[in-house]
Amino acid sequence: MAQKSSIDWTDSSWNPVTGCTKISDGCKHCYAEKMALRLRGMGQKKYENGFELTLHPGVLNEPLKWARPNMIFVCSMGDLFHEDVPDDYIARVFHVMNRAKQHTFQVLTKRSSRLSKIAKSLRWTDNIWAGVTVESSKYKQRIDDLKTLPAKIKFLSLEPLLSELPNIKLNGINWVIVGGESGTGARPMSKEWVSDIKNQCECKEIPFFFKQWGGVNKKAAGKVLEGRIWNEMPQGVYA
Repeated sequence: MAQKSSIDWTDSSWNPVTGCTKISDGCKHCYAEKMALRLRGMGQKKYENGFELTLHPGVLNEPLKWARPNMIFVCSMGDLFHEDVPDDYIARVFHVMNRAKQHTFQVLTKRSSRLSKIAKSLRWTDNIWAGVTVESSKYKQRIDDLKTLPAKIKFLSLEPLLSELPNIKLNGINWVIVGGESGTGARPMSKEWVSDIKNQCECKEIPFFFKQWGGVNKKAAGKVLEGRIWNEMPQGVYA
């Protein structure tokens, strides 16, 4: 059975790599790091290294055992394109995704430069979506890197959104997710930033998914923007 995810833009998660190192502003309050340390404290063997980068070849074939089609977030507890993940291991992950055609895989990274460099050596079947995280204007280069990929669906995760993002180059982008930071020390997100991104998406007819306002109590803050829920997905699929 697939590992069900609490992230509402996906169905489940698959973690052939766990752990990471901080590389940009959005990593400051990393949810995956907190979760990994909590799981280690609970005695879960997979997280005995805490949030140190760890390969898990033993779970590589898991998606092949899941008969029911799933939307799968790849490496929700790490970054597949971390500099310490060997190229041949990444190729093995892609080989499984190529074979598991009943599923849709969402591959998200902050390390767009490395992804762009090795993308041509990987097989991009239509069930593999590629995305980059862009938390502020400082990291817009990741969008340019994303556009070089042969993935059928390319998406942006603007989360945690830490600044306005005017005039995003959305040509060639198929989906945009926006969300605020949550938990202790969460940095605020302006309504104007979110509305502007939503308007940019509407102008380009790009599906827009608003995940949350965030804050210390994300459940109380909710996810209503301009009087409604925005949960649009690519290819006419809605959450």
